[in-house]
Amino acid sequence: MQSENLGPVNYYVGIDVGTSSVRAALVDQFGTVMAYADHPIQIWAPQPNYYEQSSDDIWEACCIVTKKITQGINISQIRGLGFDATCSLVVLDSHFHPLAVNSEGEHKRNIIMWMDHRAANQVTRINETQHNVLSFVGGVMSVEMQPPKLLWIKENLQESCWEKAGHFFDLPDFLSWKATGATARSLCTLVCKWTYSSETGWDDSFWKSIGLEDLMANKYSKIGNEVLPPGTPVGNGLTAEAAEDLGLSKGIAVAASLIDAHAGGLGMIGANVKGYNLPCENQPITSRLAIICGTSSCHMAVIPIFVPGVWGPYYSAMVPGLWLNEGGQSVTGKLVEHIVQGHAAFPELQTKSEARTQSIYTYLNGHLDLIKKSLPVGLLTVDLHVWPDFHGNRSPLADLTLKGMVVGLTLSQSLDDLALIYLATVQAIALGTRHIVETMQVAGHRINTLFICGGLSKNPLFVQMHADIIGMPVVLAQEVESVLMGAAILGACASKDFASLQVCNHRRFKLNTTT
Repeated sequence: MQSENLGPVNYYVGIDVGTSSVRAALVDQFGTVMAYADHPIQIWAPQPNYYEQSSDDIWEACCIVTKKITQGINISQIRGLGFDATCSLVVLDSHFHPLAVNSEGEHKRNIIMWMDHRAANQVTRINETQHNVLSFVGGVMSVEMQPPKLLWIKENLQESCWEKAGHFFDLPDFLSWKATGATARSLCTLVCKWTYSSETGWDDSFWKSIGLEDLMANKYSKIGNEVLPPGTPVGNGLTAEAAEDLGLSKGIAVAASLIDAHAGGLGMIGANVKGYNLPCENQPITSRLAIICGTSSCHMAVIPIFVPGVWGPYYSAMVPGLWLNEGGQSVTGKLVEHIVQGHAAFPELQTKSEARTQSIYTYLNGHLDLIKKSLPVGLLTVDLHVWPDFHGNRSPLADLTLKGMVVGLTLSQSLDDLALIYLATVQAIALGTRHIVETMQVAGHRINTLFICGGLSKNPLFVQMHADIIGMPVVLAQEVESVLMGAAILGACASKDFASLQVCNHRRFKLNTTT
């Protein structure tokens, strides 16, 4: 394909590994998504709070979606490849073969997922050390980070896994290794989830204090001793084997990766907002908050301020040269799904939404419009309230022991009741975000505009409730797949077709609507 007067168009592939699917996009040099594909991936839940995946299954899905989006394209025009993924823990032996992270010895299941909470006891003991590195995770480490998971493996799978392990990867770094054969890690993953410091590196005293001094061997080779900023070319590009797997050309640039939420933040936070009459238009980038909302939600802001219960500040973890603060909610999309699908009226909802060829959420939004009459929809739940911490509170309370709650239930189980508890759940999530924003503001942030992407951003009710409850304009992207755009931006930067991540992002991100 050629663009008029510009010669052949350059393309970039972005691959996003989410919680339950792998997605890929082919993006041209002008920031337009030319093709999109997705493929499901397996999740094993052998017992409560245990969630496992397979690195082989995930790589196979990456290959499937990449081949789909590049059909009919001259692959010589594809210049770069970028990955993002959930911050799940991948375990390989010294020969790079999968190792089981379970007592059943199922080697295919070699990933402890980000949302796995099996290491609750271990993270409590880590937090009791009050080590200085904890100041960079809001003062309290989350069970969703990697050190507690590593400690759990050592204490529970000593012989079958710990002693045989040769490599512990964050999932985004595993994908970069699989594509290039290089074991370099991304600064994003190590700084945000492993306690690595962009200024001083690994802290020996921390690993000794939690009983994981074994990882210090060979200059921390098992968890990473070569660290690259996001968007930096990894190794010598795509290996011949990976090129064949993906249907791409050997040697194309592969970028140091990002965690999925950070890719969404990269895809939005540097957008050119001139002409939209937004309060952030003539303000520094620190006035913006990027919210990436899917199974869970992450809240990204760039400023060097310590905020209790909020992770960071991390230097260059998302945008080179800028500090990052990161709040989060452990379950958001998953919570809405749990509440809706667990209601007695869910079969009726399925039947009626299918009859109208609508999604269940489009139908519920329409049903709320019918029952509200002259009331604003937000007032329908004055006597029905949800506390949304069904999987603990990540920010700003940083308490994994918190549980969810619903107040105001009656004996009625009608479709009206389902619509109302759905609305109350969406409002609870927005109120949780408001709590995070207010905590950041008290600490010194000056946020005035919200940028939202991810699956929940496609739900108008979710977007409107955030605007109403937080009292700030909400901005959506023209390309709804901002996370994939962020991954493609990484590939474009690695190709050297753009001078920096910031330049690439500013030129390619387009706004769509504001609420």
